[in-house]
Amino acid sequence: MATGRLEGKVALITGSDSGIGQATAIEFAKEGADVVVHYLDDVDGAEHTRSQVEESGRRAVVVQADISDETQVESMFDQAVQAFGTLDILMNNAGVDASGKEVADLDTATWDRAIRTNVYGPFFCCRRFVRLRKAAGGEGKIINVTSVHEDIPNAGGADYDCAKGAVRMLTRTLTLELAPLKINVNSLAPGMVLTPFNQPAIDDPKLLEEQVQSIPWKRAAQPGEIARLAVFLASSDADYVTGATYVMDGGLMRNLGQGA
Repeated sequence: MATGRLEGKVALITGSDSGIGQATAIEFAKEGADVVVHYLDDVDGAEHTRSQVEESGRRAVVVQADISDETQVESMFDQAVQAFGTLDILMNNAGVDASGKEVADLDTATWDRAIRTNVYGPFFCCRRFVRLRKAAGGEGKIINVTSVHEDIPNAGGADYDCAKGAVRMLTRTLTLELAPLKINVNSLAPGMVLTPFNQPAIDDPKLLEEQVQSIPWKRAAQPGEIARLAVFLASSDADYVTGATYVMDGGLMRNLGQGA
């Protein structure tokens, strides 16, 4: 049940046209936040998110940007501030998945795309957000969506694994830098979630059943479950929580050594 924990706040959620980002935008709005809805190329998904935010009686603005591009990130923030005057919450959620290519076969362009989107993007967004919050006198919340792959290596996933590990350390470094400003910085690390990243499993129940066998709970997460944890991290309930990684994986990371 919504309790107004984000009443009067403004949140920018990258990649809020689908999946975890979309679910979080909807949950934030239910809790009283206005939302900057960001997308790369799925304008229909972004407009659906906007409509859901507005159904909760909150305001939304839709902004397109390639977060791997510094200039476009700056423009996105400019549009957000023009629309709402300020930002209180940043959730870095947008990203690209692993290429599936082993290191020996991984071309530089594919590597660059992953690093620029999954590392440079959050860096650009965090930098601008911090500058805004400093100008406003401090306080605010940053949530960086990483993955269990910030810890778990996956053959064929060096581009993704390295990027998520880098964002974990970005989170931890910012924690120390921003504590005097009372800006909380945390990572949210999901396991398998039923988002477009896992569309083949969503479309094929047999494949999904096979893939969840390593998860103790024997199921993948729904985006809304991740979103509700994000609400906590964005709210004043988490004012003393900073520098943490919240893993939400149905026990997957505790199951990796079984049978060894």
